[in-house]
Amino acid sequence: MKGILPLWKPKGITSHDCIMKIRELTGIHKAGHTGTLDPEVEGVLPVCIGKATKIVPFLTDTKKMYTAEIILGTTTETEDSHGHVIESRTVMSPPSQQAIENVLRLFQGGITQVPPMYSAVKVNGKKLYEYARDNESVERPERHVFIYSLDLIDESIDTHSFQVQVVCSKGTYIRTLCGDIGAQLDYPAHMGTLCRTKSGGIETKETVSFDDIENAVTNNELDKLLFPIARGLTHMEQLHVDVSLKKRIYSGQKLPKPDSPPKTEPFLMMADGQVLAIYQSHPEDKHLIKPVRVFND
Repeated sequence: MKGILPLWKPKGITSHDCIMKIRELTGIHKAGHTGTLDPEVEGVLPVCIGKATKIVPFLTDTKKMYTAEIILGTTTETEDSHGHVIESRTVMSPPSQQAIENVLRLFQGGITQVPPMYSAVKVNGKKLYEYARDNESVERPERHVFIYSLDLIDESIDTHSFQVQVVCSKGTYIRTLCGDIGAQLDYPAHMGTLCRTKSGGIETKETVSFDDIENAVTNNELDKLLFPIARGLTHMEQLHVDVSLKKRIYSGQKLPKPDSPPKTEPFLMMADGQVLAIYQSHPEDKHLIKPVRVFND
């Protein structure tokens, strides 16, 4: 059995816990998630099953959509609602809708972030949260991320909080984004609730719960919950080939570069609606393409 299980991750457990629970429910050991969500965050968590685990690295690179609450007035050590408050200021007059929208525009496109101290980013072989727990300071490396869109979605602005919808690249820290938006509004701020509503091409309405998975296993219908591998690779262009090339592709052979190659790197090799492999241009011979992943059953 192989495919993508569109899990709705509940609050209160880690992404790794989700994988362990799926293994327990299904009896399938080969499973991997496609982008970590913090324990108190809920949302779309695609899980690759069986040979679909080969595409995990390609799914983690896809766009993600979140709904985030920004709370003005306090900054915390973790940049979310679960850390100790390190700065506080009463919000006497909340920013207007126009003021918020003006600030949100400043963060669209390519931006630079400094990852939070309570994160798994490694510096000199040690995770930042380990430095934080040991009360050690360390210089944090900047990272470049991309914000495709950032919109105010709750126009009835509270005296101290509002909600935004973010579409962003891999590696974006929404906690940090919330704090930086608050700073631009001249207030300390942190992230309240966070929900991932889309991961790659998989949306909230398509997800399944652990109860759904358990019922499907009981009825021997788990396969009905799985998306095909191609469903997780919609961000890649497809090259449709003749079935006569199937054997060469399945054996991992290099092939002549087509006259009109796909624009994305890497790209999918397809035949009869089936993903045969992921290919890319050969780094040393511009006339060839080579396999990155092959899905030979």
